Amino acid sequence: MKKLEFKSSTIAYPLLFVIIIWIVFWLEVRFGFNFNYLGIQPRDLIGLRGIIFSPLIHANIEHLYSNTIPLLILSTALFYFYEKISWKVLLYGTLFTGLLTWLLGRGNSVHFGASGVVYLLTSFLFFKGIWSKNYRLTALSLIVVFVYGSLVWGMFPIDKTMSWEGHLSGFLSGILLAIFYKNYQLPKPIYSWQKKEYDEEEDEFMKHFDENGNFVPSSELENNEDLDSEENANNSIQLNYTVKNNKEKPEKNKL
Repeated sequence: MKKLEFKSSTIAYPLLFVIIIWIVFWLEVRFGFNFNYLGIQPRDLIGLRGIIFSPLIHANIEHLYSNTIPLLILSTALFYFYEKISWKVLLYGTLFTGLLTWLLGRGNSVHFGASGVVYLLTSFLFFKGIWSKNYRLTALSLIVVFVYGSLVWGMFPIDKTMSWEGHLSGFLSGILLAIFYKNYQLPKPIYSWQKKEYDEEEDEFMKHFDENGNFVPSSELENNEDLDSEENANNSIQLNYTVKNNKEKPEKNKL
């Protein structure tokens, strides 16, 4: 199983999302377009088109900016920690959020903005991390709730100009997807002792334990190695060979 890896696509896709919503807003400002009619119109058949187009439309620069940073950070976290299911979560979640907004939204109203997707990502990352019992994902959940915990107030009808129905729909969609992908786990790291070629005797850490399981400090371990080397030197048999040339004078025969 592959380990977590920060790829170029991890940040590229979130940046692409942000660039697209800014381009749409720029087109409205530059050429005087008004795309609000493409938002979600609850319980109106033509309003279903807003499920696809509404996340791209924003009322003003403040609305756009308030969604840009959370969308960038949360979608990056999604693509990093949940690479295999990231697109499914994003696409299915956006569809569920839009459909719920279409069903629950106030009549004679138009809902648009990427805040529903922000609530979707916040909810999914938080609940999935808590249920996973993985320390990294749990830490991510705590960071999300610490930074974006105040978003919870956006799910209540406090401001009539705010689409609290879209926020609530995104939050519920995130919970449903976290339940659906509850069994999805992060890649588990493979340690050296889990590999087939692992040899306990060659493990530097295991060398610090004797046959009874007692820990042996490095200083004692080094002393033992020095003693062993000395004993081996003393017990070794040294053989010295001396080679002499025996040159005898030849006998002289008398004639």
